This record gives sequence, structure tokens and C-alpha cells, in this order.
Amino acid sequence: MALQLRLRTVSGLRGKADRIAKAAFRGLSFYTRVLENCEDEARFDETFRWPVASNIDGNEILEIQVFNYSKVFTNRLIGTFRMVLQKVVEEGQLEVTDTLIDDNNSAIQTSISIEVRYQAMDGTVGAWNDKEFLEIPSLQSEGDSRYPLETDSLLSGHRQGSAMSPSKSNQQSAERSFRRMEEDEMYYHSEDELLGEGDTLSQGSLNMRAGKGVFSAMKLGKTRPPKDDHQKQEEPAVLEAEDLGRKAMRLGGGLDPDTVSLASVTAVTTNVSNKRSKPDIKMEPSAGRPMDYQVSITVIEARQLVGLNMDPMVCVEVGDEKKYTSMKESTNCPYYNEYFVFDFHVPPDVMFDKIIKLSVIHSKNLLRSGTLVGSFKMDVGTVYTQPEHQFYHKWAILSDPEDLTAGLKGYLKCDVAVVGKGDNIKTPHKANETDEDDIEGNLLLPDGVPPERQWARFYIKIYRAEGLPRMNTSLMANVKKALIGENKDLVDPYVQVFFAGQKGKTSVQKSSYEPLWNEQIVFTEMFPPLCKRIKIQIRDSDKVNDVAIGTHFIDLRKISNEGDKGFLPTFGPAWVNMYGSTRNYTLMDEHQDLNEGLGEGVSFRARLLMSLAVEILDTSNPEINSSTEVQVEQAPSVADNCTGKMEEFFLFGAFLEATMIDRKIGDKPINFEVTIGNYGNQIDGMAKPTLRRKKDGGDGDEEESELLQNSSEEDGDEDGELVSISSSQPMKPLVTDRNYFHLPYFEKKPCIYIKSWWQDQRRRLYNANIMDKIADKLEEGLNDVQEMIKTEKPHPERRLRGVLEELSSGCLRFVTLADKDQHHSSRTRLDRERLKSCMRELENVGQQATTLRSQVKKNTMKDKLKLVQNFLQKLRFLADEPQHTIPDIFIWMMSNNKRIAYTRIPSKDILYSIVDEEMGKDCAKVKTVFLKLPGKRGFGPAGWTVQAKMEIYLWLGLNKQRKDFLSGLPCGFEEKKTARGPNLPSFPPISLLYTKKQVFQLRAHMYQARSLFAADSSGLSDPFARVFFITQSQCTEVLNETLCPTWDQLLVFDNVELYGEAHEMRDDPPIIVIEIYDQDTVGKADFMGRTFAKPVVKMSDEQYCPPRFPPQLEYYQIYRGNSTAGDLLAAFELLQIGAGGKSDLPRVDGPTGIDRGPILPVPLGIRPVLSKYRVEILFWGLRDLKRVNLAQVDRPRVDIECAGKGVQSALIQNYKKNPNFSTLVKWLEVDLPENELLHPPLNIRVVDCRAFGRYTLVGSHAVSSLRKFIYRPPEKKAHHWNMTGELVVKVEPEVPIKKMETMVKLEANSDAVVKVEVSEEEKEKKKKKKKGGGGAGGGEEGEEEEPDESMLDWWSKYFASIETMKEQLRQQEAAAAEAEEKEEMEIAEGSKGQAKNKEKSKAPKDDKKKKQQSAAELPEKKNKQKIDELKVFNKELETEFDNFEDWLHTFNLLRGKIGDNDDNATEEERIVGRFKGSICVYKVPLPDDMGKEAGYDPNLGMFQGIPSNDPINVLVRVYVVRATDLHPADINGKADPYIAIKLGKTDIKDKENYISKQLNPVFGKSFDIEATFPMESMLTVAVYDWDLVGTDDLIGETKIDLENRYYSKHRATCGVSQTYAIHGYNMWRDPMKPSQILSKLCKEGKVDGPHFGPGGRVKVANRVFTGPTEMEDENGQKKQTEEHLALTVLHHWEDVPRAGCRLVPEHVETRPLLNPDKPGIEQGRLEMWVDMFPMDMPAPGPAIDISPRKPKKYELRVIVWNTDEVILEDDDYFTGEKSSDIFVRGWLKGQQEDKQDTDVHYHSLTGEGNFNWRYIFPFDYLMAEEKIVISKKESMFSWDETEYKIPARLTLQVWDADHFSADDFLGAIELDLNRFPRGAKTAKQCSMEMVTNEAELPMVSIFKQKRVKGWWPFVARDENDELEITGKVEAELHLLTAEEAEKSPAGLARNEPDPLEKPNRPDTSFIWFLNPLKSIKYLICTRYKWLIIKIVLALLLLIMLALFLYSMPGYMVKKLLGA
Repeated sequence: MALQLRLRTVSGLRGKADRIAKAAFRGLSFYTRVLENCEDEARFDETFRWPVASNIDGNEILEIQVFNYSKVFTNRLIGTFRMVLQKVVEEGQLEVTDTLIDDNNSAIQTSISIEVRYQAMDGTVGAWNDKEFLEIPSLQSEGDSRYPLETDSLLSGHRQGSAMSPSKSNQQSAERSFRRMEEDEMYYHSEDELLGEGDTLSQGSLNMRAGKGVFSAMKLGKTRPPKDDHQKQEEPAVLEAEDLGRKAMRLGGGLDPDTVSLASVTAVTTNVSNKRSKPDIKMEPSAGRPMDYQVSITVIEARQLVGLNMDPMVCVEVGDEKKYTSMKESTNCPYYNEYFVFDFHVPPDVMFDKIIKLSVIHSKNLLRSGTLVGSFKMDVGTVYTQPEHQFYHKWAILSDPEDLTAGLKGYLKCDVAVVGKGDNIKTPHKANETDEDDIEGNLLLPDGVPPERQWARFYIKIYRAEGLPRMNTSLMANVKKALIGENKDLVDPYVQVFFAGQKGKTSVQKSSYEPLWNEQIVFTEMFPPLCKRIKIQIRDSDKVNDVAIGTHFIDLRKISNEGDKGFLPTFGPAWVNMYGSTRNYTLMDEHQDLNEGLGEGVSFRARLLMSLAVEILDTSNPEINSSTEVQVEQAPSVADNCTGKMEEFFLFGAFLEATMIDRKIGDKPINFEVTIGNYGNQIDGMAKPTLRRKKDGGDGDEEESELLQNSSEEDGDEDGELVSISSSQPMKPLVTDRNYFHLPYFEKKPCIYIKSWWQDQRRRLYNANIMDKIADKLEEGLNDVQEMIKTEKPHPERRLRGVLEELSSGCLRFVTLADKDQHHSSRTRLDRERLKSCMRELENVGQQATTLRSQVKKNTMKDKLKLVQNFLQKLRFLADEPQHTIPDIFIWMMSNNKRIAYTRIPSKDILYSIVDEEMGKDCAKVKTVFLKLPGKRGFGPAGWTVQAKMEIYLWLGLNKQRKDFLSGLPCGFEEKKTARGPNLPSFPPISLLYTKKQVFQLRAHMYQARSLFAADSSGLSDPFARVFFITQSQCTEVLNETLCPTWDQLLVFDNVELYGEAHEMRDDPPIIVIEIYDQDTVGKADFMGRTFAKPVVKMSDEQYCPPRFPPQLEYYQIYRGNSTAGDLLAAFELLQIGAGGKSDLPRVDGPTGIDRGPILPVPLGIRPVLSKYRVEILFWGLRDLKRVNLAQVDRPRVDIECAGKGVQSALIQNYKKNPNFSTLVKWLEVDLPENELLHPPLNIRVVDCRAFGRYTLVGSHAVSSLRKFIYRPPEKKAHHWNMTGELVVKVEPEVPIKKMETMVKLEANSDAVVKVEVSEEEKEKKKKKKKGGGGAGGGEEGEEEEPDESMLDWWSKYFASIETMKEQLRQQEAAAAEAEEKEEMEIAEGSKGQAKNKEKSKAPKDDKKKKQQSAAELPEKKNKQKIDELKVFNKELETEFDNFEDWLHTFNLLRGKIGDNDDNATEEERIVGRFKGSICVYKVPLPDDMGKEAGYDPNLGMFQGIPSNDPINVLVRVYVVRATDLHPADINGKADPYIAIKLGKTDIKDKENYISKQLNPVFGKSFDIEATFPMESMLTVAVYDWDLVGTDDLIGETKIDLENRYYSKHRATCGVSQTYAIHGYNMWRDPMKPSQILSKLCKEGKVDGPHFGPGGRVKVANRVFTGPTEMEDENGQKKQTEEHLALTVLHHWEDVPRAGCRLVPEHVETRPLLNPDKPGIEQGRLEMWVDMFPMDMPAPGPAIDISPRKPKKYELRVIVWNTDEVILEDDDYFTGEKSSDIFVRGWLKGQQEDKQDTDVHYHSLTGEGNFNWRYIFPFDYLMAEEKIVISKKESMFSWDETEYKIPARLTLQVWDADHFSADDFLGAIELDLNRFPRGAKTAKQCSMEMVTNEAELPMVSIFKQKRVKGWWPFVARDENDELEITGKVEAELHLLTAEEAEKSPAGLARNEPDPLEKPNRPDTSFIWFLNPLKSIKYLICTRYKWLIIKIVLALLLLIMLALFLYSMPGYMVKKLLGA
């Protein structure tokens, strides 16, 4: 369907001007070319075509606008023509001449003449090109690269490129049109090619001849829409990129280059037309292979637990493993801080489905299991998808799964992290956690999950299944048949569903292949759930063990959408296909794992009809069933047609080639079987026909159908007897070479076809295909951009703009195509919702892409690239269709009826549609597939070798659309039909006979490979390459012992026969497979990697000339399994041999003077141009060489090899004594390519020279890129340091993060805070005044605010620095977040203004300043005085300073592999030592002025001024501060760590000072070691776990290379501190003063200076620094000094020209601890630093004392004066009044066992209690960390005490005392002694606010106030979990230090000394004594009235009875005797 417009003329124009016209329809507009200087008539004569996907509606409008065109200003609209298309739709063609109308809709005299055509549905859909558009032969010029021009920048009249969005402004259209000048007209051709006329063909700097880019992986280019007719596709000329830029500038009249964009540059080896699709290069299945994972969980504390006075503990469960914290007594907010680690070795799928469950249990003990308070669960995958794979310090919401109606049960604060091998987790720096916990803001939930999660029911309905495999052997079946005489289905299936750690299962359907369940499984879970996947398994019930038949996972993210227009998870009813092991049943199925869902299934197993729905529960509803157990209920069945109408599908396949068949199976006949579902499957011939259709083979009995090669299917339909043929005939393979065979499919190609019946849900697949294609195009574009960046081609940003244009037009196209979706009954809710959300998302992406395009500039390129990559992920995610339809196609290679290897092709990839975008990407295309081994057999090296390579053509579609199923095959064949049955013309062929064949010669120019895999034990390989093309293969020569072979060899394949039309060959040559092997003397060659290439084709009638020939060398990425294994540099050309035979082929010109016998070198013109380079090598030394074959290395030597030349180092005579080289510098001259990207690698090999001239290889290293070692002489202009003028460097003091000084007045009642801005000088003065600690605020207060010098120690400095670091991190995060927000807003709003960008670049700096100020203004911050700080690095120092490789580089030497299982050995394990040295590469000859400098040593070449490498003695001082997050080593989840240090022969184990049961130990130790470099230069600091019995375990260790630090120019020997002081905590610790260091640096760097001048100035080179000039000594005397000045220069040393670099500051570094047994997984971190002092210098002072601060002893005295308004619990026995017997209990957190109670105030009627009772709590407190330190034994069995650090919190509780039953808990309050609300002055003012609304109340700290008195509320939760106030307490808190407490002692309770008076309590307790009548009246009249009446009645009755019994006998006698 298409609409076509021919715009002929516009006449009646006024004046003389340039004219342009624009035609628009359905939002897609085309521009004509510009007609210059035309007067009254403009003859455009151009044709435009709009392909349309849906029928045109009669009232749609076509619009044409005509403009006067201006180069400078915007175009001026002349008039518009609008036409309703009704007539066109009816008649199909129309010619119109009509007038235009102007803006006011009035007609003007200008008229337009057009012709419109509309062709409706005709089966072929308009692609973007058409014969009519290629009528201009003059425009076709030879050439083979699509020139990358932006779709916009050079717009042509024949616009068939990507659609332009109509919203582009006029200005842009003008821009587009100015490029239409006559001299360079460009036309679009096909998708994105440009034809240039008269352009000179140049091989520009883009190096893009033949469309090549260096480094292409598999560049198979683009698939293009089908051509209607295969015309000669000539390619456009190549322009140079710079040219282009200039041209665009010229055309654009000074256009901004930032708006130019490029269309595809894809470096396609040749032009790929539409007949082939890309093969996938990665082979190995990665799923299903077990990996190492570690889940670490820290349980910190719980808050607001619901329940009264509980003893909570936390159970942490991951998968099936459980661990428990300790129990905390009687508290609702326990503090644990316990760390748990779980290690797993399982496949990723299994790992990420494991559930992490945190539950709080109370009063659990040995006898009882405890009761669950609440739990929280999420799956591991959720944690793993978080940034950094972790949640840090987040609060989990606890809920009770047994009680849905209850609200939340409390919060649990924890860290959860999941680490896989090789992930490194950046722990946010753990210093003192001071920030008050904002629970609601830090919930343990992923982004986007609402904090109030509701309960929901998940209904998973299971209807029925079909196509199940036999789960029993035929042998058993026959036995059964013989015994029972009936033949039953041999499978008893049931379905099991796993979700969120629970599982439910349906009933078992006995012996049924087509079971019918109609049951639903109901899960109750919080919504949204934190578990990503639902696992659905069909299992076979068996008496012995149940086995899985197939497994399917449903990803909840794909079936729901959380946006505001989102939808709840919904699914189906739809069929789900399950895949697994092969269907032939064996007792021991080796692929059983596949059925469990691990790894890629290798065969269809079954399909299951199911649906899923979610209902949010209304928990307030009383009828609700509150159980969360899984329920199974009956469900109503669904109609047969609910999943779509049954349609007959037709699958056709042709095998064009089968080569590279593994030689192990080469001797037996081979055939291929294709199956789709169970159709085509030979085993399941027996399955019963069901549901109006017969399965194939429904006729025969079992044995027969097994033997029948082609199972038959009888189905009388319009095809007559169309019998499905699902497998090819068996054939004997022929030998290709000694590794591979091939099948002789020469001119005769076998075919298969299968008819199958499926529900017609193609729409789902179509939508997925459209999105996939957009994503493929985007991915390809991004690869282009990355490649342009990598190969440094100019203007990658233009290409990115082109990519974004393609993306936005693709997205808009999706919206139009998907919108016409027909509304048939079988669409599920998910289909509708998904369609809506996909359309929304894509529209959104399209708009964002358009906006982004305008923001892409050279400098924003990198960030924007990241954003675009997010688009790609989003598209891939959206394209994945969760509701399956047609099962995947499997192709199996069978040898002798055994299944050998398979490939699996998704059905959507080969699905046919008449709309091009919807067609599968491999449909009707020739696809190269590599068959792989099934299941576990394919793991590891076995899976890397190809089992077979096939060229296969597939087509799948409705049977009724079958007519053009052969359309995509290479032309030139005849169909061979089957002879059976009436030979109807519609029969598909059983084979194709090719009549046309072309003969070619293939030339493979194999130049070199690099960075190959080391396959031998020597660490090298003997590589050769094997090139396969069709059925031929050839090898290059073997080059021994190298990883970077330069073969420089031309392989010629003669008489290559290709079948098909010649012109197709030119566009579509088959691919070439190149495999690299390692030659072994014995055994077969080892596989080292594989890559693919496409040759450049030259037909016999073409010239061998530029731009396509000779082809350019290009890099191909080599893959080994899934990992990359080097690059191959090669070029391939395929030359047709014409009538004249080979004599017509171009000659091979080898380089002259090289005779290599039969080996042809790569010819000139292809081999790179070489120049002479000199490579200088600095040999420094060898380190850490391991033993080779058990012998120690004694006399090593280093051999350097580059490009065939080599040089050897001097021999090290005795490695043990001195591992350094005697001769430092040697050089070699080599010929290297001019193009730096083609430089070969440089190989470093270390050999050990043994006796008798033998030597063994120790290890080797390949420097893959020499670029960073290339010396570029500085340009003359750049000698800016010779300038005479002086530069004054402004040295501002850094903006301190906290600027304000705060003083607090001491009156307790005033809240005023006075802020004083203090300048540095005043501070100095104040310090002096303060020596005595008196001060600003007077008394203790001042001392706290500004601790005096004597109180400050190293730790003050450390903690201050950590605060600063955290503040900076916070600011960085905030700034980043803000920038991101801005970015997103800009994208969303589509702001195109560049002014904004400028503002944006300024903004972050201002923000920072603002932030710093605001941080300074926060009054609550505990503002400390400016303590001198050091720098805390939260990583190793090496990463900060580039490994200290400023001139000395370290090269790791690797050994080769030893065994086969070695492949997964990590790099670490293969290291056998290190070579230290450096390389310098430069072109010779150098400029002359090099050797002229003073002191130039010719022996050192480029390495001037390096120190000598003689041994040197050094004092190494190691400071270890603390370790964090250690991996627990003991069973109790703790460790007893101590430090061990090893350097050379020194081994220090600090075993006696181990720290008991601590995972975050503070060591605070320094160690001095004397060492001699270079022998002892690797320092190992390890943390061990102390064990009472047995050996100590290593927790983790870190290694530091001291030598590189020592010699580095960054001066890492001793960090430079911030200020210079000669006494106090910040004493200068380097033996050299700053001035000495400065003069030494100046001397070494040959810098003029330092010259100290008056007025605090110093001049170094031409920079002038200023600074203070005086300092004070210990006695406070001032004296002049230059040290501060010198120090200032050192801090700014990087500003000094030429010699400057950043110096290492005084610091603490954080190093990860690693354990060799658990490679790659961090075991904790160590904070430390190292100082080094040479022994020949003056000795340094003593080490600074960093021993941990001892906690200070305090005593807290709490006086409970009174209580009030305590709730009344009891009813009085005598008087019936409500009363309570109140007492108050108190304790400090962590010391529950020392709790103290007041006496009881009995019988309080008003809730008032008087106590006057004193508690005394002594405790140890760490001021810096704000923690109480408790040491106690964990249990009676503990060996020693454990130290706990606990926040300082005081708990007060109010209780009601009971004599006989347990006391009742009434309420509690917990006060954090560091910040708690100030008490209210009276009981009235005391309210609930003080607990709930802490943030807004003034807070006090007992450590500052010392004494506080007031009223505080007691609170508890009522039945509805609401907090309520249950009383008030008046208390006084008084804090004293231990010394003060000793001076003024006080007694407990009301005892001496300092006793408190007795409380004045009203004697309510004896009230009944004083007023007896009242009590009696109460007792008789009210309370016991009825009881008394009852008793009286009972007594009367009793008396009567007694009397009766008493008098009865008398009467009886009387009566009897008749007296």
C-alpha cells in the first residue's frame, strides 16, 4: 500500500526568487530540491511516495506548501494546497491543478499541478524505494561505501531515508534545503546511502574505503528492505570527513557544526543486501553454569516493634539456610549490629530466585520456637539489581503474614548485599552514624515501590496442557501392555507453582498426555511483591521420585506496569511453551537440569494454558480470609477459542550448506530434523489426534513411525495430500580437512516443510519484531559511534545524532503500525495493556530522542551516549513478549539416529508479514547458524568447537499466505517436487536444483593477530589460522611461541563455486569463518578462538580500482566461547573468474626483496605503510618470580620482541641477592605502520638461564597497545614555561565545609543560638587565649565547643576528616542528582536553547558554593572548630594516583595453561611474577634539540633523571587504623581478628592483641620494619582470625607494592599534611621540613627556585605563591619561618610547569581485603597508611600514637521525682475504684541486666505517683563515636569478654505492680542521650508530640547540658497499633565524669550520701480503714449485692432441706404406726 505524489509545476509565482516545496501526509514530510532564480513558473517534476501500513481513510488530507527559499533567513510561505483524499481513495489515481491559499485561507493566483496515485492492498508493501526512483542512471557512480551523511544534513528530493518528524521548525527545513545546490546534488539511495555526482573519490582520513572501519567485530551490515527488482546496486563515492564538514559549512552558510548528523557508517565489509541475516558470534551457553555468590546481611536494629515488653531476636533466612541474632531482653527497639554471610555456588537463575527472609521472633528459647512478630521477604534478584548490588542502612517494614488485617509490626534496619564473583561492592564509608534515622525516607524497598504495600491475592489459573512427552521407556510400555492389555498414556502430570518462597500444586491427572486441570492456585503476598519471578513447573508424579517435565518463569515486571497509567500483573489466558531435554525417554536423563529451567532447553516439552490475575485485598473487610497459606481451588474452564483462532501454519526450510561438521561424527550418515512444537518430531508419532486436528504420524503404530524417515500427516485440504517432510535425507559427509567434514549439498539443496496448527496470535510477535528491529538498528548505530570513538574518527557526535533520528522515526513508525491493531476476541487484557504501555513508552522515547539529538555536542557526547544506551535496554525489555504463541523451531543434527547437536531459532525471527517492519529479522533470509552441543555438554571448551555450520533458509507463515515463501532464496534454481500424490502446482519442493553457478577466487590477506589466548604451559601459543569458505579450508603457517603472530600471508582459494545469480553474489557473498588454533607437537591442535568476515566482491565486469579495491585491512574481534580472545587484522576479497579465466584477475604484487618460498606475502596496497621507529626499553627489575617446575628462578633475563625484532636485557646474576638489572636502557629499531591503530603489540618474556645454555620460560606479557608509550615531542609553540612573565597563583584556603563557629549561652531556659563568623586569625588568637580551657561561653560549655589542644588527638583529626569526606560525598551525590534531574527535565521539555546549556555548565559550581554555605548555616550541626584534617581515601591510594606508574610501570607476567580445566583460571591465578620497567616509542630521527639540555645522559635516551636502581635500605612504618565489615570466621557469625604483616623476611603477627568477637575492629597500631629495596618491596598486611584451638584462619589480606610508591614522582613516602606544626596532635612527621622537600623537588625537576621574597612570597619557576610567614613553638613564642610558604607550594605542586605533579597528601587509605580461596570477593576493608624513610637520611621521630581512644567513665544519675496521668489498670477490691500500683523501671540500653526499679506507689487513683528515687548508671562512653562501650561475656562458655558499642539510650518504663500475677507493663520512653527532646516544664505541657514529632522540637544532649530536668511522656500501643500516651514522668538527669562522681558521691534510691526526702504519698492504700461505713455500703450495695442475695437464698434452701431431712424419720414412723 502506498500513496504516490508527483509534483509537476507551480505557476503564477511573483517576482524572481529561489523556490522550494514541502509535501506532508500523515506526519511525514518531504522537501523538493531548491529551484534557483525562477520567475513565474517553478517546474519541480518530482515524485514522492508514502508507504502506508493501514488503509487511507477518505477524509485524510494531503498538504503541499510552497516557499520562497532564503539561505539566511527563514523561508517565506507563499501558499498552501490541501486536498482531501476521498476521490483518490475511490479512483486510485487523480490529476489536479488548483490554486493555493495563503495564511488567511483566501485563494491567491498561484496555481499548482499534481498527480496523486494510491495503490491499496496488493500484498506487497511499499518499502522505501521503488523502481521509479532510480531512473537517473547518470547518478550512479562506482564505489562501495555508504557515506555517512546525516539524514538531515544533505536532503534530497528523493527522500526515502528515515521519516522526518513534522514538528521540526522552519529554520531547520531551511537548513536542510540550502544544501541543495546544483554543484553538489546528493541523492538518497535505498535506506541511507548517498549518491554523489562528480565527487572526487578520495580515500579520506576516515579510512573508509570499502566502508571499512578498523576493529569491526562481525560487520555484516544492515538488512535492507527488499528491492522490487535487483538492479545493479552501485555504491556512492566516499568523501573525506573533513571535506564533509567543510561542505556542510559552506552549504549551510556558516551553519553550526553542532547540528550536523550522520547516517550509518556501518563499516560493512561489503554491502549486504536483504538475502542474508547476521550470524551470532558468541557461542557458549552461559546460563545454567554455577557461579560463586555471597549474600551478606547486617542486622543493625529494630524499632517500633509491636507488642508489650518482648525479648526479640532476628532470624535471617536465605534460601534454606537460617541464622539467628542474639536475643535482646525486654525492649521494643533492640540494637544488634550483627553481620551474617551466606555463601552459594549455584547458577544465576537459581540464585536470583532465592528468597531473603528477615523475621523478628520473640521469646524463643531452647524449648519453645517463639512467636513471630513480623517478617519481610524479597528475592536475591531484587537486591542484585540495585545500584552497587546492595541496600545500605535501610529499614525493612515488618508485617505479619498470618494476620492480613493488622498493619505494620515494626521496622528492622539492615544492610543487604549480594556479590557475584568479580563484583566489587563500594561500601559507603562507615564512620560514626550520627544522622538521625529518617525511617520513612530510608525504607528497604527498590525505587518506585510505594512504602505502603498492600496485601494482594495472586490467582494463577492452570487450565490444561498438551504435547507432553512420554516419561517412560517403550520397554516398560510393552510390559504394561502385555500384563494389563491396555495402552495408557505414560505420564501422570501435575503443575507446581513457586512464588515468593511458597509453593502450590494442582491435583495429579493420572496417565494423560493432554491433562485437563481447571484449577487455580492462590498466593497471598504483599503488593508490589519484591520477588521478580513466578516459576511454573509441570511435573510427572511417580512413586519413586517426581521429575520436572518442563519449567517456565514469568517475570512480573513484564506483565505489569507500575507507572501512573500502569496496570496490575495480568497474564493470559495464554499458552506457555516449555522447553527442556530431548524427548526420547531414558531412565537417567543427563539433561534433566534443562527441565528444571537451568540453561537453554534443547527441545519442546509441552505447552500449558494458564492465566494470572491479581486482586488487591481490602483488609478492612471483615469477611476476608486472613490466611496466607497457598490455596488450590477449582476454576471455571475457558472457551477453546479464547487464545485465538486455530490457523494452519506452514514452515519451509532449505539447507543451502552444511559444513564444518566435527570429525568425530564424520563417518556416519547425517541428516537434519526440524521441529516446531511436536510437529516434525519423529519420536512422538503416537500422540493422539486432538482438538479438530491430527498430529503428524497419527496413522502408524510406534515402531513403524520410528523407522519412517519422514513422518506423514494425512490432512485432506486444498493442497491435496500435503505430507510434511521434517527431515533431510541422510548423507555421508566428505572431508574438508583433518578437523572438519562437509555434506555434499552442491547444486542440489534439500528442503523440509511442516504444516502445523497454532492459535493465531501473530500480532504479539509482530509488535515484538518492530521493537526488536528498532533496537537492532539502535544497537548497530551505537556500535558505530563507539567504534568511531575507539578508532578516533572525526565527529562521532554527528553519527550519534543520526542514530537518534533513526530512533525517533522508528518509534513514531511503531506507534502508527501498532495502532491499527484489530480488536479480536482473543486479545487478553495483557495484550491490550502492553500495547498501550509500549505505545506510550515508544512515543516517549521518540520524543526524548528528538530532544536529545539537539543536545548532542562534542563535549556532552559521553553522557548522552549513556542515556541512549538506557533507551536500548528499555527497548529490549519491551520487545520481550511474555505470552508465547508459536513455539521455537529446533534443528537437530542426527548421526545414525543419535541426536548430536542442535540450534534453536525463535519463531518470531522467521515469521512472515506483509508489512516489512513486522517481518521476523531472519524470515526469508539465508541465516548462518552454528550447531551446538546440548545442555552441560556444551559448557567449557567442548562448547567452543563448532559441531556444524549451516546456511539455512527459513519461512514461517499462515498456509494461506504461502505464495511467496521462496522469494528470499538466492535466484537461479528449479524446484523439485515430490512424486507422490497428484502433482499439484502448490506443492512445496523437496529440493532445489541450482542451474546457475559462478566461479570465484577468494583471496584472504591474513596480516596479523594480537592478544591471543595463551594455550601452552609456557604462557605462549604456536598459533596458526584456518580459513573456511564454503567447502574449502586453508591454513596459514604456524608461528612459534607468540601471542601476536604477524603471518603476513595471502591465502588463495581457487575455483570457489557459488550457486545463484551473479548480481546477488556481489551483494551477498557467504561469510568466511576464521579459526585460530594452537599447534601442539603431539595431539590435536587446541582451539583458540573464532571470528567471521565478509569478503569484498568484484564481479568480472568491474574495475579493480579505488574506492573499493584494494581492500583495507581491518580488525575482527576473535571470540572464544563468550569471552573475547584477541583481534585479527586481515582483509578478504572475492574475485569473479570471468570468461577469460584467471588471467584477467588482478596481479598479486608482493613487497620486493622478500622471498618466502611458497608462502605469498600480503600484497602492496593492502599491507600497511611502514616507518622506522625506535623502541627504548627501561629495564628496572623483576619481582615475585614463582618457581618454574619446582625449581627456583636464579638467573633470569628479559627478552623484548616487537614486530619481528628483539632485544635482550642484561642477565641478573643472582636473583635472590639483587633482582634489578645492571644495564638500565636498551633500544631496538623496528618498522611500524604509520597508522597507530595498526601497531603490533610488544611482547615481554622472562626466561631463566640454566646451566649448559638451557633456558626455561618463566612467564610473558603482551603490551597490546603501544599508544600510551609513544613519545610526542612538544611543539615549539608550547614551551610556555620559558615565558618571562610571572604568574601569581592565588592560594585560597579551601572553603571549609563548616564555616560557622557556634556558641551556646548557658542559661538552661534560653534557646537562643548566637552565630559568630570567625576568621582564621581570630581563631588563632582564640586558641592562644584558650590554653587553660576557659573560654568563650564560660565553663564546660566552651570547652566542649572548642576542645583545647591537649584534648585533641589523632582521632579527632580522623573523625573530622571522615565527616568532611561524607559531606563531600553527599554534595557530589546531590550535585549529580541535580544535574541528572536537570538533564531529564531538559529532555522531557525538549528545551533546545543553548543558553541553558551554558547556564548548566556554570550551575554545579555555584550549587557547590551554595551547598557549602547552607551546610554551614545549619545550626543543629555540631560545629567543631577547624581541626586540621587529613585526606581519607575510600579506596586504595594506587587507584587515586594511577598505580604510581608515572615513570616505572609494572607488567604482570602470566604463565600458560597447565590443564584443560584451566580455562576458568582467573588472571590473578596465572600471574607468575612482575617485570618493572618502561617503554618509549618514537619516530626516528628525532628533532635535534633533544640532546642539548644540560645533564643529558645519552645512555639513558628518553629516560633522563631516573634514580639509580641499587639496593637501598628503608624504614617502613605501617599504621593500621581499623577494619570494617570483616567476613565472619567463627560459627557464631563473628571473628577474633588480629593483624599480621609480612615484608621480605620480616613477619610480624600481633596475635596477643586480638580483638574478641568483632567484625569492625579498631586496631590503632603502628609497626616499624626495616627493609631493603628491591629484594623486599611487596608488603602484605593480613587480618587473621584468632582461634583457641587449631590454626588461625586468614580472613583477608592486601598487598602493597612499596617500591613503586617509593620511587614515584608523587612522593608517596610520607604524605604532606595540611599545615605545618612542630608540636601538638598535628606534628610534622617527615624528617625533611617542607622547605627542604621543596628545594629537593626543584633540583630534581630542573626547576628554577625556590626564591623566598619579602611579604610572604615565594617564586618557583615563573609562578609566585603567597602564604603566612610566622609560627609559634610549644611556649607560644612567635618566630619567622619559611615552612608555611614552602608547604603552600607543595600543596600546589601540580601547577608548577613541566616538573609539577600532584603530591600525596597526609591520608588514610581504605584497602579491600581479599582471600585467595574466594577470589574476587571482598572479605572486608582495612583502613591504613604507610610511611617510608630512607635510612641514609636523618631518622624520623617516633611514630604518632593512633592507639584507640579509651572510653571515658561516666556516671548517669537519674532521679525519678513524680509520675502523673498514668493509666489505671486495676479495680480496687474493696471500693471498686480504678487505681494502679505504680513503679518506674529504668536502664541504659545494652545493660538490661542492671535495670533498676523504684519502690511501688500503691493504689494511685489519679495516676499520680511520688517517688523521689535515684538510679545510678555507671558506663563507659566513647565521645567521638557517641557510643557506650560494654564488655561482657556472651555466654557462660565464652573464653573472653566481647566488647559491644551501643548507642547511648536511656529507657524508662512505667509498670503496674501485682502481688500474685505478673506485673503489667503500662508504657515506656526511650531517650537518646545525645539528642532527646527537652523535658516540658509542667505535666500539662508534656504531650505526645515529644515522641512522635522529634524533628521539630529543640533537642538537647546530656553530654553538653550535664543536667536536665523536666516532664516526659510514657507511650505504648493500643489494640489498634496506635501510639497512645499512658503516663508522664518528672525526672532529672545528671551526668558526671567518674572523677566528679567520686568527689560528690550519691546513694542509690533514697540512701546516703546525699539522700532524697521521703515522698509525700496520700494514704489511699488504707482508705477503707478510715471510712468503714462507706466501704461496707459499697461492698453490700453495689459490688456484692446479687452475690449476697444468692447466698441468702441458697442458705434458706439448705436450712429447709436440713429441717426436712431432720424431721422426716419422725413423721414416717408416726404415719406408719398410725399414731
